[in-house]
Amino acid sequence: MDALASSPLGWLCAGVTALFGVTALCTAQRSPMDKANVLLWSLLPALLGLLCLALLGAAGGLVVFLATCLISSTYLGGQILLPVGDKAVLVTGSDTGIGHALAKYLDSLGFVVFAGVLDKDGPGAEELQRSCSGRLSLLQLDVTNATQVKEAYLKVSEKVQSTGLWGVVNNAGILGFPADGELLPMSNYRQCMEVNFFGAVELSKTFLPLLRKSQGRLVNMSSMAGGIPLPRYAAYGASKAALSMFSGVMRQELSKWGIKVAAIHPSGFRTGIQGTSDLWDKQEKELMENLPADTRQAYGEDYLQGLRSYLLHMPTCCDPDLSPVLGDVLHALLARRPHGLYTPGKGAYLLLCIFCCFPLWCYDFIISKMLSAEPVPREQRTSEDESKNL
Repeated sequence: MDALASSPLGWLCAGVTALFGVTALCTAQRSPMDKANVLLWSLLPALLGLLCLALLGAAGGLVVFLATCLISSTYLGGQILLPVGDKAVLVTGSDTGIGHALAKYLDSLGFVVFAGVLDKDGPGAEELQRSCSGRLSLLQLDVTNATQVKEAYLKVSEKVQSTGLWGVVNNAGILGFPADGELLPMSNYRQCMEVNFFGAVELSKTFLPLLRKSQGRLVNMSSMAGGIPLPRYAAYGASKAALSMFSGVMRQELSKWGIKVAAIHPSGFRTGIQGTSDLWDKQEKELMENLPADTRQAYGEDYLQGLRSYLLHMPTCCDPDLSPVLGDVLHALLARRPHGLYTPGKGAYLLLCIFCCFPLWCYDFIISKMLSAEPVPREQRTSEDESKNL
């Protein structure tokens, strides 16, 4: 070991590691606990390299050292966050839910926040104005309204001027009425695509010149339903899947401009996206009016009426703590090497892995077991099912 410590290769390993560790610690904008984690991963290449130098000789030790450096660098690149400074971020859909919580969270961290709201005089907008700092600006922004998108661009560009806009978070979205894809009217499909996909695409295209100036971040709020097929989410899931694919293509195309793109696929969180009772009445009426007689007969009145109880039950199955989503969005905005895809929430990553890595019949079987307590359409019921419904 004395010979090893005095060898040029040993000193080279130690010197490179020390430089690596000091640089990582100086750039890390984290808590003492996180900095200790960074230090550990910085020391790992030297420890393994020196050990392998002693056991495997110069060639083997050098290979292990370089491989460990590569792994540590990749890991630390995702752990090191850039300073907030005076970075400006636009968040759409800030009236309620994730967008509302995110606007508050980013404002509390010192960001200059542009909060796009559907109703500038609504309770959500008033709450933001009352509880946030003077850095936050409200924007009247319906992402399906090209005029409002253009006006928002002019207002933001006037404020950020030559520095550009650091981040755009396309969060605005609608759920529609969760029901079997056969039952949903075409207007539901079109509306989901208009808000969840076309609105996000138009807003992204409009604001990309400002992101190019800052070499900033584009973050698209997709959904677990945008990565895996889930029953009753044909319209919503298709629109979010389109957004996820758009994110992937933009991630590749915009990398040459230094712009980083990420998609967020949250699982079930309590955001209020399911809407109000009045909205349900309207959507349910539209659904019923557009059903052909034979389809209505096949599913049965009790099955159709059970769709509303599914909506009422949804919030009880959702996590009220939005912090996993907020943390992932922050990482996408500030990490030196952000991930292309984030899956905050219980089950989001697991189900995605099962869908991608296992045979489809396996995934379908798991989903069917998860939904085994759901009502059955009239024409598919056995006598046992009928007796349960009585």
